[in-house]
Amino acid sequence: MSSSKYDLALRRIDEAHSADPNIVTVNGAQVPYELHYADKMTKYLDLHTPSASEPLRLAIRAQHLRRWEVPRSSYPQTKPGYFAWRTFLKKRQAELAEKICLESGYSETEAARVAALVRKEDLKQDQETQALEDVACLVFLDDQFEEFEKGYDEEKIISILRKTWGKMSERGHELALKIQMSDRAKELVGKALAA
Repeated sequence: MSSSKYDLALRRIDEAHSADPNIVTVNGAQVPYELHYADKMTKYLDLHTPSASEPLRLAIRAQHLRRWEVPRSSYPQTKPGYFAWRTFLKKRQAELAEKICLESGYSETEAARVAALVRKEDLKQDQETQALEDVACLVFLDDQFEEFEKGYDEEKIISILRKTWGKMSERGHELALKIQMSDRAKELVGKALAA
């Protein structure tokens, strides 16, 4: 399925991820966090939509493109600050991904499609955008939730889980229920879904 321009764009995206100074240990190996995140995104896309298009595959891979350069702490630690940070990141990551696609030989239309997916345009109406949202939620639940939940009280975590669940499609729900979680995480998900 891959074309030479796809392989080139993917390589450039992963080269950017490899520059992330934040390192995690995965199966005994030191890996830049954003490369690890991109691998998880691709893994869940393959489970969710095995026949995904090249633009969706590139958007999935570019979801956190150079995100470490704009840390959460660079915006006010408030709800409006959080949303401003997220909005800025989506726009910036989309622009970076679009530029990589153009430099790799994609047409303006193809590159713009990747950027629109990274921005999550037409969520709930566009199947590919919804697939990307599902995958991002799955990676959060699989890879980030157990650490994330330690920073909040139970009521707040249950509220976040409900919002996450509400963003997902039925296919996303189906895959989420198969994720291996700690007993504590399972208990919180159960409470969120029971209400």
